[in-house]
Amino acid sequence: MPRPIQNLLVTGGAGFIGVNFIRWLFDQPDAPDRIVNFDTLTYAGNPLSLLDLAEKAGDRYVFIKADICDAAAVKKAIKTYHIDAIAHFAAESHVDRSIVAPDEFVRTNILGTYTLLQAAREAGGQIQLFHHVSTDEVFGALGDTGFFTEDTPYAPNSPYSASKAASDHLVRAYHETYGLPTTLSNCSNNYGPFQFPEKLIPLMILNALEGKPLPIYGDGLNVRDWLFVTDHCAAIWRVMQEAACGSTYNVGGRNELPNLRVVEKICDLVDAKAPPLPDGNPRRSLITFVKDRPGHDRRYAIDCSKIERDLGWRPAETFSSGFERTVDWYLNNSDWCQQVRSGDYQNWIAAHYG
Repeated sequence: MPRPIQNLLVTGGAGFIGVNFIRWLFDQPDAPDRIVNFDTLTYAGNPLSLLDLAEKAGDRYVFIKADICDAAAVKKAIKTYHIDAIAHFAAESHVDRSIVAPDEFVRTNILGTYTLLQAAREAGGQIQLFHHVSTDEVFGALGDTGFFTEDTPYAPNSPYSASKAASDHLVRAYHETYGLPTTLSNCSNNYGPFQFPEKLIPLMILNALEGKPLPIYGDGLNVRDWLFVTDHCAAIWRVMQEAACGSTYNVGGRNELPNLRVVEKICDLVDAKAPPLPDGNPRRSLITFVKDRPGHDRRYAIDCSKIERDLGWRPAETFSSGFERTVDWYLNNSDWCQQVRSGDYQNWIAAHYG
């Protein structure tokens, strides 16, 4: 039987995956009675991405601007809104930023997860499920063959992935030591609407539109598995509703591609859907290879057969369909892109939340 969830706390719900999860979940017939979005609104958090939904959902949607490291704020939210489940998305997630400034990653991803787990534990039996959203980067790098499974040993290679590995271990420990009902998922690279344009795909789409260089690390042959974000949302909800407490699932898109191929596909789609460049050249001419970043894992690939077998989830989007939907969204939502790139959304946050 599906696990009944009435009042759901979503941490990091103003970020890329959190926004898509909340929007997707409100369209489901089994959506919770109330969703509480708990987000501190760092540079990558944009509440404007949910403004239309907030107006339609009424008191079924609540936004709290607060830090997951603030134990008092977390406990108050759990008590005030009778939270019975937590979906934990909140994290610093950009690998490049973690190399330059790892301290925020340690604070948010490790201390923040600990604070949430402790608050859930102290709520007694009120919390029926704590779901932790993690990444395949905790497993390190693969060679030319093979796949990450749920039993792959952890071997993180960046401050970001190390901080996520630590948070995964805390979640497991709280289940094993204290009996906290937890589930955990490790996903491959997400893409889709509302993604902050520091990430590869939105950055390349917007640069291609504007005729700017398209920088690719190294030789461009680093391989990632690409997962359309609403496929990921569906997988998370399936795990939250049906998976046994203490279980872990890998979630992948079965779209294993080198970064260069991804950028070439974006160029071709933008060429087909947008006005040509002033010089008449195809957008592939904008591709520029730059020095590789430190600790850049060569290949990730997810074996998601366990979630397919146990829970019946499969990705709905293919490489072609998902990338076309994504390019179309960025082409059709230029106002959102302008708000994010200019920082105007930060002015809105300051006016509304101080």
